[in-house]
Amino acid sequence: MQSLLPVALLVPLLLVPLALLARRRRGRRTPPLRLLVVAGSGGHTTEILRLLSCLSESYSPRHYIFADSDKMSEAKIRSFEQKRAETFSNSQFTLDRIPRSREVRQSWTSSVVTTLYSLLYSLPLTYRLKPDLVEFSPVSLDECMMLDSKQQERWSPFLLMILCNGPGTCVPVCISALLLGLLGIKRAIIVYVESICRVETLSLSGKILYYFSDYFIVQWPDLKEKYPKSVYLGRIV
Repeated sequence: MQSLLPVALLVPLLLVPLALLARRRRGRRTPPLRLLVVAGSGGHTTEILRLLSCLSESYSPRHYIFADSDKMSEAKIRSFEQKRAETFSNSQFTLDRIPRSREVRQSWTSSVVTTLYSLLYSLPLTYRLKPDLVEFSPVSLDECMMLDSKQQERWSPFLLMILCNGPGTCVPVCISALLLGLLGIKRAIIVYVESICRVETLSLSGKILYYFSDYFIVQWPDLKEKYPKSVYLGRIV
């Protein structure tokens, strides 16, 4: 019995630091994740705000980009953020405009010129905002953008994340992010969520970014069959 006495005294001494470590880990909060969101006219902004409503308070600040000719998105975003602030007191966001890359019924030739013009505005803006990386897991929208705190601290200085759902404005923004990656300035992770309205075919933006996005999410099974790279999560808006 006497030989077991030192062990009995040693066990509590070992358990105390383990308990303190476990308590510290439970109390550790996930660092906030900066997010760049591309909004668009029509139903694109409504859909993207529905997606954002599913995300936790960790995604702050949110940097919104939309076309300078878009008259409705700013009001919708401000209303959304005002309501969100009632739940999350530390909620932060910014608004930025860029020239529209392509107007409705605009010719393809002139669209190239206006898209390049929009790209010139997008490059310095994307570099300045520098959103953080979040990683994709094909279960839900919130889980598709989660890293543990160690991964965030390791990778966030070198990566940025863009969330978009189909407006033409997202094309120059995503291209500018890709260019920053090619230049070795900052690597981009692009999460593209195709609009719920697209049942059998992709939008023009989707057809372009399908080949460049890191994670391409569709909401209808027919699109998953046609585009095997995509991830089908069902209806998420």
